[in-house]
Amino acid sequence: MKNLKLIDKIIYLINGLLAFMLLLSYCLPLVPPKTFPILSVLSLGVPFLIIINVIFFLYWLVKLKKQLSISLVVLLIGYFAFGSLYKFSSSEYVKSSNDLEVMNYNVRLFNLYDWIPEKDMVGEMTNLIKKQNPDILSIQEFHPHSDLDLSFFKYKFEKLSGKKVKYGQAIFSQYPIINSGSIEFPNTSNNAIFIDIVKQEDTLRVYNIHLQSMRIDANVDKLKQEDSERLFKRVERTFEMQQSQAELFLDHKANCPYKMVICGDFNNTSFSYVYNAIRGDLVDTFKASGNGFGRTYDFKFFPIRIDFILSDPSFEVKDFKTFDEHYSDHYPISTTLQLHQ
Repeated sequence: MKNLKLIDKIIYLINGLLAFMLLLSYCLPLVPPKTFPILSVLSLGVPFLIIINVIFFLYWLVKLKKQLSISLVVLLIGYFAFGSLYKFSSSEYVKSSNDLEVMNYNVRLFNLYDWIPEKDMVGEMTNLIKKQNPDILSIQEFHPHSDLDLSFFKYKFEKLSGKKVKYGQAIFSQYPIINSGSIEFPNTSNNAIFIDIVKQEDTLRVYNIHLQSMRIDANVDKLKQEDSERLFKRVERTFEMQQSQAELFLDHKANCPYKMVICGDFNNTSFSYVYNAIRGDLVDTFKASGNGFGRTYDFKFFPIRIDFILSDPSFEVKDFKTFDEHYSDHYPISTTLQLHQ
């Protein structure tokens, strides 16, 4: 510190504070929102803290100063504890007949209310799904739009609610569905559904979860106009609801006798309590075989990953894709799993 200029001393103090905040945030996935709701809200800022500490590290590296160590150490702790925020993948995998390709997509009612001004978003989304041709398609905010045609899937299970506009969750499958059901969440239209499918000699369970939304406008300008205290309280309540919903799901999951795949829109990041609880000993397929930031939600200037596909550890994750097509406020994701070695 003695050999630093005044401006660098100030920068280093800010660096130290933000490095400490990032280190503290690593404990947040272990803290139930119902116990400390204020702390749980901080989990939303973890990707930002990581990026800021990378910038600090690069700043000190360019200046060849030993102060680079503070951010470097905290970033390394996070890497070994959570994995990298940014992933590098290997070459593309060619799907074989023994594999299972699973796609997840929050379609936002297939743009029913023209949030995106371009025409025929239903057709664009359908063509994207058809081109990818997954074995399993998990959809959140599904709506049986009059222009929708997903008849190329052989089987389907859906759970819809609403009086004027029907919407909910749906799972489409190319394999026979021998059992299906819904896990209802109280005081909300969100829920989780599941199907049991038969592929060759295996019975597999696929879950589709849609946890409570924080209802944060992705438009940064509109977000700035919100009352910060009300926004903070709303996020706190949402996190508490998400914890209750996750607990209901985990009670159901504990009684599942099959290998499983969990898809869904968790409306929270991989640094959150609900993600950590739901994942358990399952594999995050993005972390296993993803590329880039894995952004799944259209939040301006910030890579947010709130949609996930988690797989049983007995599966080998061969491939993972995040699509760039902007047909919804979410981006679709898919993974290819090898069922047999």
